[in-house]
This record gives sequence, structure tokens and C-alpha cells, in this order.
Amino acid sequence: MADPIFGISITRVDNEARPAVASDMSIVGIVGTAPAANADTFPLNTPVFMYSDDAAKLLALGATGTIPDALSGINAQLGEFAVSAKVVIIRVEEGADYDATAINLIGSEAERSGLFALLDAGPVCGVIPRLVCVPGYTSQQRGGLSTLTLGVQGKNLTEAPTIAFSGGGDNPNRVMPTAHAVLGTGADADKVTSLVIDSAGSNLSGLLTVTFSGGGDDPAKELPTASAAIEVLANPICAALPTILNRILAHAVVDGPATTLQAYKDWRETINSERLIPLETAVKVGTDAVVKPGSSRVIGIAVRRDHEKNGRPFHSWANQPVQGIVGPNRPINFSLTDGATEGQEILLANGGVIVRGEMGVESAIAAGGFVYIGTDNAGQDDLWRFYNVTRGRDFIHLMFLRTLRFYLGKFNLTGQTIQAVLNTMNFALRDLKAEGDIIDYKIGFTRDQNSPEELRLGRFKVDFAAEEAPVLRYLGIRSARYRPALDALLNDLLAQIDVAA
Repeated sequence: MADPIFGISITRVDNEARPAVASDMSIVGIVGTAPAANADTFPLNTPVFMYSDDAAKLLALGATGTIPDALSGINAQLGEFAVSAKVVIIRVEEGADYDATAINLIGSEAERSGLFALLDAGPVCGVIPRLVCVPGYTSQQRGGLSTLTLGVQGKNLTEAPTIAFSGGGDNPNRVMPTAHAVLGTGADADKVTSLVIDSAGSNLSGLLTVTFSGGGDDPAKELPTASAAIEVLANPICAALPTILNRILAHAVVDGPATTLQAYKDWRETINSERLIPLETAVKVGTDAVVKPGSSRVIGIAVRRDHEKNGRPFHSWANQPVQGIVGPNRPINFSLTDGATEGQEILLANGGVIVRGEMGVESAIAAGGFVYIGTDNAGQDDLWRFYNVTRGRDFIHLMFLRTLRFYLGKFNLTGQTIQAVLNTMNFALRDLKAEGDIIDYKIGFTRDQNSPEELRLGRFKVDFAAEEAPVLRYLGIRSARYRPALDALLNDLLAQIDVAA
């Protein structure tokens, strides 16, 4: 279109800073079972978006499995003016036992099934879950054979002896390991020189006894001896989650054993990811006080807190009431003033707990109800210890992605364009600082990171630093006497005497 010879031309100038576009960090992803679900509404291994109060879809899910209870737990935590939560459901087939179901929950990346179906939530549902739970399947651990140490090698063996195992605890679901012996060569041809573990077994504990049989027909043969050590293996769901959470920038609340402090510590030692948020406590619900996973309740608290803060995930969920339960699955001793309590020990190991309020006990977390306490993720870097900090940084990164993509390809790399980008970033972080989400920030660029050769390729690098506000979890009060008050008292008395005189 050519400009008129005689007329008016209007050109829109679009080089201003852009308003920040935030991502929804409160969308929940539930991977679980619902055997009675309508297969047309909730096909297996397929992301299905729903609002948590959608009556038709709740009815289509049925009442059995882990997904219906998870939705109920989330809905019970919603706060004022919140009608429902946004949820992506991944339904998997419930197996005959834990192992069979866990295999389905983990799924296959090639088939995009189980947990890997979360990766398709964006294309299929138009939303990406950033709060994930796999209720009921993250606490189980498998004890398996870790080492098999050869003792006496034996002698006069004409064939490799057979290895058998016994013991390994009293779990009715235990599976014995398998192994085989290897004979040597040359001078050691009649001796066992090594032992090879074929399978580690599962659900083992305590002492595992190793016995040998066979070894040939030589009447002078002596069978070898060996000792076995059992290792408690990580939960397979917890092991599979981090890689998926990293790819969608999500966090998962994972249920621990909820039995004893030692069991929690043993479980905690097997996970290491700043995207996993450990929870020690299960909950009791309903008139029959049925024990259910607590993870969905904590996820519901997260949704409530995000809603209270206008969708910004920079705030902790700690010291928040847990609604819709009749109690934690077990009492956990907790005191605000004594670190030598079970609750404080769990917090020290980065876990979250649900404790009962105590009327008239000043060192309790509350006077009544049930309260969630937990601030940490399961990562190893104390710089990123708090989940509100790691979620907040995800929020900032996603905000920049959604906002700054506008400039790509539409503008040439000029001083004006770079200034618009810097202003856009500055205004976005300025608003977060004003809300108390971050303490302060800095934006700029360095010459050594932006050579003329890089600029010619259309590449420019910007630096930003921000300090997310840490959660207040310890308040030290120094208590002392105040002598100047007595000086003031004496001065007042002297003044009164002078007046009376």
C-alpha cells in the first residue's frame, strides 16, 4: 500500500516496554488411579483438563482409586472467593499390586504414558500443571540385595554351585534375589572366584542368608560361603519424578512413609531434588477415619495460598490450617520452643508435618484444628532451600519467556529494542518488589558477553539478579531486664517529693 499523494498516513509505533504476562503456577496435575472411571471421559494415559468442582466429571471418575480422594482433598482447602482448582488428570490402570501399579504410574516416555503424559498436557489441554502429586504411591521402598561378598572359595568343585537365599524379613510380598557363581581358571578352576547378582529382589529387610548347593560330584568338594547385604532402594515414583518436573518447571508434593521418624529419615535419604517437597504425615478422613495420603491436601493449601496472593507463588504454605480431615494418621510431638521433638526433627530433615493444635499450650503451633508446617524442598543447595523461592524463580523465568518472546523476529537489534527489553524486565520485577515477593533486583548487560560478532548474529545477552523473600521460620527474642526504668522511677519519686515540699 503506497502513501497517498494528498491525504493522511497513520503508522503505529510499537517500541514501548511490554506489560508482564504471568503463567498460572496453580494448575494441579494428578497422576493416579480411578478404576470405576468412564473410559470415554477419562481415557488411560491421556491428559484431561477439568475444574475440581465439575460435577459431571467428578461423577465420571467414580468413587474408587486415588484420584477422587485427591480432588476431594484439594477442594477442602480452597479459600474465600475460590470456586475450584484447575486440574489435569492422568488416569492409569490399577494393577494387581503396588509394583504393577507403579509401573503404570511411571509409564513410558516413548508412549507418553503415566507420568510422561504430563509432558503432553500443554499441547492437549492448553495448560501445564505446575503442582503435581501421585498420591498413595511415593512412600513405598524396596529393600533389595546390594552386595554379595565371597568368603571361602570352596574347592574340588567340578561345576558352579547354585546360590539360594533365605530370610530377608517377614514381608509377605518379599521377592528373593537371584545370583550365580563363577568358577576360576587354571589353578583356581575348582574354586569360586566371583559372584554375580542377577536380580536384587524386593521388599527385603533384616538378615539375608546365603547358601550353596551342587558344585559337582567330587566327594572331597567343599562349598563356598558368602555374606549378603540389603540396601533400601528409592521409591520408583520419586526417582522418576524429577526429570519430568524439570521439563515442565513443576513441583511435586510427595508422601513419605508416615509411620516413624526413622522410616521417614530412611526414605528422605533416597530423594534429592529441589522440585520434590517431602511430606511425612498422612491424614484421616470421614466418619470411619480412613487413612489417606496428605499430599493432595498440601497441594490444595498451595492453590489457596497462590489465590490469596493473586497467583504469585512467592509465599510459603506453612502454618496453614488443613481442612476436611478428622486428624493426622499419627500424633507427632511438636513444640515451637524445643528442637528435640519429633516434629522439629522431621523439619530438620526438610519434611513437612501435619500436627494437631493444642488449647492452652503456648508452644503449640495453634490453639485448635490441624496445621501444616513445612518450608523446604528436598534439594541439597541451601541457597534454594525454600519451595516458595524455587517456585518464585520459576514464575520469574516463565514470565520473561511469555513476555519477551514478543520481540523475537519482529524487531531489529538496535539500542531502542534493547532498551525496550530492559525496561520490560525492569517493570516486571519492580511490581514483584512492590508486592513484597522479591526484596530487590538488578538488570543490565556486560560488554564481554556481547561482542560485535555476537550482535551481528542477532544475539544479545541480558543479566538479571533478584532476591526472593525468604520465609520467616525462626524468630529469636532476647529477653533482658531494663535498669533505666528504675532510674526513671527514682526521678519521678524525687519530683513528687519536691512538689510536695
